[in-house]
Amino acid sequence: MLADRLREITRTRLHRPAAFGEAAAARRRPASLVGPSGRAMIVAADHTARGTLRSGARPLAMADRADLLDRLCTALARPGVTGVLASADIVDDLLLLGALDGKAVFGSMNRGGLSGARWEVDDRFTGYTAEAIVRSGLEGGKMLLRLDYADRSTARTMESCARAVNALGDAGRVAMVEPFVAHRADGVVRNDLSTEAVTRSAAIASGLGHSSARTWLKLPVVADMERVAAATTLPTVLLGGEVSADPDAAFAAWAEALELPTVVGLTVGRSLLYPADDDVETAVDTAVGLL
Repeated sequence: MLADRLREITRTRLHRPAAFGEAAAARRRPASLVGPSGRAMIVAADHTARGTLRSGARPLAMADRADLLDRLCTALARPGVTGVLASADIVDDLLLLGALDGKAVFGSMNRGGLSGARWEVDDRFTGYTAEAIVRSGLEGGKMLLRLDYADRSTARTMESCARAVNALGDAGRVAMVEPFVAHRADGVVRNDLSTEAVTRSAAIASGLGHSSARTWLKLPVVADMERVAAATTLPTVLLGGEVSADPDAAFAAWAEALELPTVVGLTVGRSLLYPADDDVETAVDTAVGLL
């Protein structure tokens, strides 16, 4: 990201904040949430708002906003990339950079469960509201739902997610739910990536709200993925997670899961934005090729 572009964004924030709303209103919205292949290729970039800055061996990789924006613009410009999932600050930056025309934009809604915090499972809605998503002309909202059966905060987060599903659906917007069965071990919240746990989380998330007509699921790729996919009829996008030590194996697992009838695409962040060889274009093109 050139220094003058970054300086321009900061000056706009200082002197003409109304420009963000103007850019959102002028954005050309996509004709469809999926590409010509009938699949979605969404780049995820909402990690920083929850204090998650690590990528692979780099503990503060995502802390450099100019570098992150440069990588995002590179990824979004590649053929076959259909959209982005991000927190409001990043969406605002990308709007000013003109990187979101024709892309499906999903705003991240609950980022209050800061990574490593004692209240992490109590995932408060501190980002986009359903009303703001509609006002900004975004295509949908995404929410994280950790289901810790031993933590009372889970009930509050689950109720908040259900309300968000209702509000988004009633407004004609997609509600993308990312559920995990989780537990705390040695003071750290860990997601259970067993087939049974992911299947259970998919079933629970499918039942949120008074209608599932506009709900999508965002799920990890695990063993026996066909059993997970069989738990729901909701459109499902696969998440990428942390940078894999074996990217070829990760791509192969995505390719296999994409054959399942309910899986409609990928929502991947760090694996594409911070590949081991730092070749963002090749990483994105490889993922698009799977579709």
